[in-house]
Amino acid sequence: MTSAAALLGLLATAAAAAPEAPLRVGSKAFTESVILGELATQLATSGGAPAVHRRALGGTRVLWEALRRGDIDLYPDYTGTLAREVLAARAPLDDAELRGALAAQGVAISRSLGFEDRYAIGVRREVAARLGLARLSELAAHPELRLGLTNEFLDRADGWPALRERYGLRPRSVRGLEHDLAYGAIAAGEIDATDVYTTDPQIVRLDLVLLDDDRGVFPDYRAVFVYREDLARRAPAALATVRRLEGRLSAAEMIALNARVQLDRRPAEEVAAELLRDAFGIAPRFSVERAPTRILHRTREHLELVAAALLAAIAVAVPLGVLAARRPRAGQVVLAAVGVVQTIPSLALLVFMIPLLGIGGGPAVAALFLYGLLPIVRNTHAGLTGIAPELRESALALGISPGARLRTIELPLAAPAVLAGVKTSAVITVGTATLGALVGAGGYGQPILTGVRLASVPLILEGAIPAALLALAVEAAFDLVERAVVPAGLRPARRARGGGRQA
Repeated sequence: MTSAAALLGLLATAAAAAPEAPLRVGSKAFTESVILGELATQLATSGGAPAVHRRALGGTRVLWEALRRGDIDLYPDYTGTLAREVLAARAPLDDAELRGALAAQGVAISRSLGFEDRYAIGVRREVAARLGLARLSELAAHPELRLGLTNEFLDRADGWPALRERYGLRPRSVRGLEHDLAYGAIAAGEIDATDVYTTDPQIVRLDLVLLDDDRGVFPDYRAVFVYREDLARRAPAALATVRRLEGRLSAAEMIALNARVQLDRRPAEEVAAELLRDAFGIAPRFSVERAPTRILHRTREHLELVAAALLAAIAVAVPLGVLAARRPRAGQVVLAAVGVVQTIPSLALLVFMIPLLGIGGGPAVAALFLYGLLPIVRNTHAGLTGIAPELRESALALGISPGARLRTIELPLAAPAVLAGVKTSAVITVGTATLGALVGAGGYGQPILTGVRLASVPLILEGAIPAALLALAVEAAFDLVERAVVPAGLRPARRARGGGRQA
């Protein structure tokens, strides 16, 4: 008994001494959400709790699934979004109903942070003045107007479907755009109206007229923090510290914060720290990486994604290609299956993976692995089926077993085709891996997405140029591998200079 008690005492002491797990804060891929996520992270850190911010993870569903799975502990959202988009409520929910419905799924929300960020339709002032537009109901009389709506708004239950049905809108032109690109389009006169967030500083900068929602389509969108109910038990001090933001932000303050990031091009970390100093008198610790450090960091992340996905694709695709070549009927099924996977939109495939693998590198590597199969399978199949029949017959006549024939004759002869497929897969993987940033996998996609959000060409190039250079480097590396592995007589013949015949 004494030894058992001592063991339990040691375990308790070890558990108490174990480092506290960090508070994992998520944010969506738009400026306001990133700022709110950074405020929560810095507040928790200033209170002594370790915290990490997984920023710009994508849309509502990505963050909600990540929270439900336990990949993140807390993220900022809006009551209307939670009621209509997450819970699919057909009627408005009051505060008690919303909290009860979320509690049934193990989720809780804070009190309002003090402001609303509502949806609205913004129209160029020149168009609104010319047509006398002030209310959404008046849009129905002008189907000629060109609408550029954000992709999420087009599909949301509280977005375009509800707006179109309630107001009877039948415009001749509706285009889907990324939110920040829509502002550029409306500034250039390429579209006449777009959906906006009412705390967006671009409304004032572009002098947009917000049409009154006179039939009450849009619900209330009070800003709150959404968190797992067990967070109150696991990290009560961190949660209490974050909740100090309740009721502390006005709509005007949020517009000003968004403007400093979007229009003044200041880091969200710096803007959040300034607010916390002014509002709470604290000096949170934060760091902003310099460009060279960021590029090195993103290069490492990108290479890890590409290497993991490509190695897995090679390990699976080459045997599948061999199977397809040796079993023609099964081969048709295999080639059709990997071809179908290639047709699935990459964003959709990433989102499909989140419920299975969570956020981060897991879903990104899985999606890249699936996209990398087709070139390798197809080229392995083509290389093996293209071997001259005479060579196969000679091997059979010598009594070489099928396994030995594959290893010593067929795969070496098919090596140029197989390597060409691997090279194609590698280049595709390098480019597609940029989308991994949408699920928190990092890589070169992170500066690209941030640059699109802030309309910053330097940030976009910070991700795009290294990604292009990496693709070229990968292609060159596989050329060297081909020279080292494939005998000169089996390499693809090159045309002589001047357009002469092949050597």
